[in-house]
Amino acid sequence: MTELEKAFGDAEDIANGVARSAASVASQAKAMAKAAKTGSIAGIKRGQGKLVEALAALEEDVQTAKSCWPYAEDDEQALLEQGFRQELEAAAESLGLKMYEQDGRLVSYPSILRILPPERAVQIDRKKVSTIRPSFLADLLLKNQKKSSGFSSQRFLEALYSVYSNIVGASSPSMVSTGSSRVVALIRIYKLMTALPGATRDYDRSDFARDIYALDAHGPHQTRNGATVAFPAATGTRIRSSDLFSFVGPDGNRVEYYGIRFSEHDK
Repeated sequence: MTELEKAFGDAEDIANGVARSAASVASQAKAMAKAAKTGSIAGIKRGQGKLVEALAALEEDVQTAKSCWPYAEDDEQALLEQGFRQELEAAAESLGLKMYEQDGRLVSYPSILRILPPERAVQIDRKKVSTIRPSFLADLLLKNQKKSSGFSSQRFLEALYSVYSNIVGASSPSMVSTGSSRVVALIRIYKLMTALPGATRDYDRSDFARDIYALDAHGPHQTRNGATVAFPAATGTRIRSSDLFSFVGPDGNRVEYYGIRFSEHDK
């Protein structure tokens, strides 16, 4: 068993032991109360002895609980920085959950997980999660695969189309003519969609790449007014790596995106 997983498991077992001891104290107190209610002197005296024994056991278990966590704060951060990713990957593998590393993040489609060592937490998509036991997180990611993410691909498509239309209307230099429509660099779209202060922190490049991948792989591919979307690769020009958006799909294959085009000839 890995380090953090074992530490969490040991703490759980010890806490459960405290709960059992506390239940024993309560049980002995009830037995003594019953003896008093019925007028049993022998029962009261017997209950006093058992109550003292149960309380002593509880105090011992509480002392054990107070010292059961084995890591100092510096050790906790070091574990999250160095070994936590491997622990989480091992927990995911035990559940048959596929997980891939990308740009310092862990991708278990459709979830993107960021490890936050100073905060003793992780971020799953846009939600900060402080429950970081590897087996618990792996189970949570597995459940995320089986439920709706709340992501509206149609709404995302319409947002892309709105920004694209504004750029095309402004005759931006970031466009490339391709036949009857134009290709706009996705980096241009992303910068406009995250122009507000702090927006890139809440919705970074990995989030955008995942949503582009989901749209490309699963659709819809047509806006409500009939414009068809495509994600053509860049050709005939040198592309900077910073202008590319990449994402690792559920099969482990990396897909790269550069541009977007909407064709309205089918309207």
